[in-house]
Amino acid sequence: MAEPGPRGTTTAPKARSEVARRVAGSAAAGCALAGAVAVTVAVVAGPGPGLTGYVSEAGIAGSGHAATYRIGVLALAAALLLVGAALPPGVWVAAPALLATGAVFTAVSGAVTCSAGCPLPPFERATAADLVHGGASIAATAAVVFAMITLAVSGPAGPAVRWLSRVAAALALPLCATVGLAMLVVGRGAVVGVLERLILALAVVWGLATATALALDRRPSSPFRLEDL
Repeated sequence: MAEPGPRGTTTAPKARSEVARRVAGSAAAGCALAGAVAVTVAVVAGPGPGLTGYVSEAGIAGSGHAATYRIGVLALAAALLLVGAALPPGVWVAAPALLATGAVFTAVSGAVTCSAGCPLPPFERATAADLVHGGASIAATAAVVFAMITLAVSGPAGPAVRWLSRVAAALALPLCATVGLAMLVVGRGAVVGVLERLILALAVVWGLATATALALDRRPSSPFRLEDL
């Protein structure tokens, strides 16, 4: 067992924990960047319908870029898990739990591909795979947005992470409400396509920025006590 260090210093186990968290943050940033690049390449280079379609259409069976798309989605799922692992001690347990949930549903959305056009009700007839894929995608987005909200009010997350989460949540909530309403009222089209891309881009930027902030965090794991000063 490591001997406790002098007051005001960090013990060896605590130092190793802080290093592990920063490494997880760095890995999360790398996965988020790699995943975003892979998905963007698949969407831009693929034969999809442009802004009137869904991002997931890049991963349908038979697409020449389906593998690139799936790898990118799995990398983004890994980034969510690693962000959760990089959070400092004392953060509300709901935050890493929500990030883990988002990672699982993101992986499911990448593993279960939709049919051509990724049809969704109420205006289109969907298959079971379409419903699983669409439901997983919605659940993943919801989990990430709720994680933003949780971290926005969690003191131990640190000022940078709280600020990033507040801004991201303030932008994501109206976007999510608008795209949900648009899907029910107008269905597929440029409005839904653009809104979906904005939400996904916001989630990726938030994940990348949060991971970077956690990787660069040099604060002690616990606040100083008056007697430590």
